[in-house]
Amino acid sequence: MKIYIVDDEIEIRKSLRNILEDENYIVEDFANKKSLLKSLAKERPALILLDVWMGKDDGLEILDECKKIYPMIPIVMISGHGTIEMAVNATKKGAVDFLEKPLSISKVLDTIGKVLSRDKNEEIPQIKLEYDQIIGESPAIKKVKFEIFQASNTNARVFIYGENGTGKELVAKSIVMNSKRKSNPYIEINCAAIPEELIESELFGYEKGAFTGAKDKRIGKFEAANTGTIFLDEICDMSLATQAKVLRILQEQRFERLGSSDAIQVDVRVIAATNISVEDAIKEGKFREDLYYRLNVIPIVIPPLRDRKSDIPILIDHYMKVAADENSVPVKKIDNDAIQLFTNHFWPGNIRELKNIIERLCIMTIGDTIKGKDAKEALIGFKKAEEIFQQGDLKKAKEEFERQYIIKTLQLNEGNVSKTSKILGVERTHLYRKIKSLNIQIDNLSD
Repeated sequence: MKIYIVDDEIEIRKSLRNILEDENYIVEDFANKKSLLKSLAKERPALILLDVWMGKDDGLEILDECKKIYPMIPIVMISGHGTIEMAVNATKKGAVDFLEKPLSISKVLDTIGKVLSRDKNEEIPQIKLEYDQIIGESPAIKKVKFEIFQASNTNARVFIYGENGTGKELVAKSIVMNSKRKSNPYIEINCAAIPEELIESELFGYEKGAFTGAKDKRIGKFEAANTGTIFLDEICDMSLATQAKVLRILQEQRFERLGSSDAIQVDVRVIAATNISVEDAIKEGKFREDLYYRLNVIPIVIPPLRDRKSDIPILIDHYMKVAADENSVPVKKIDNDAIQLFTNHFWPGNIRELKNIIERLCIMTIGDTIKGKDAKEALIGFKKAEEIFQQGDLKKAKEEFERQYIIKTLQLNEGNVSKTSKILGVERTHLYRKIKSLNIQIDNLSD
């Protein structure tokens, strides 16, 4: 097993390395955040020992960065000036334990042994979902399925966290289809895909004459979802004014259509999702803290694909069959070199990226076998995002991946925006805005 040591004191790093290597652990050590993040872009260690005080770098901020990359990774914090408040704060951010300097050899080894044993042998109760479209058998995905099972048996609100392409919509649908409300209305709405000036009328509806162009009364999404469930995807992109109205619905289960003062009573279960840090959005004044606490009754964190590598061969097999069926092409084989390349890839676009690449290879590969060279060529278009990520800029890496992903999908669909938007699962108008904001140039762009 590989362990990372992150501490700006060279003597601490040397001492810990000697201790752990004597116990047959593979060890790498880092003096700063930049070198750590560069290495995390290439591999996932079994555990990270992270100092709270890192000179110019804040250990708790580094903890946040690590958890953004690998949400399930165990991190043990180390400090020579630890306080109860600091330990509690680190635990809230996802640290599994807290060690104080001067370090005791027996305490360090005992803590690491317990954490790795718990991480390896954590028992997840065996359950069977009536509706189960989530592919994978890794411990991380079994945990998600168990949380779906738990959430499905209640009417509690759920907040789903996960990067783009991890399957937040599928988790939301799984909760609904395994719940008592499965036969009742289920409404999905992508808050990022609807312009700010239209979001309130979409959610709450409006009366005739409520504004210019309102020629008839319109039922909103919350009213349409009465007795059922509404899924608010990318909720952090919702305006503050609309957030306040959603908060009232959660508190009182009633609202008014635009242009009306008559209260409409509803019984709606709310599932929300985001691909960004809610804590950061709250700090930046973009998301209401009181709404967060109302929504975050049952949190479900979907691991990125790089955190569940054992599922990659299963997913490849599944999407090879899907691609063959949807495109009326023969099912291809895939050699071990290609599977190894895919397993070691960072997958910034997660399952969506994998599905897209597999479909392209199934259609474009000459012959009946996808080989290592084919896989390598298919991944080249995404290398720039990884290079940016290795520089420690996750935001730029995501933007570059998104740009490359949209370009490749447009090319696959000969520049047709409507077809591309359906494959990407976004509104056509939202895709046009993305094309413009990411400065995407496609010669044969069409509607």
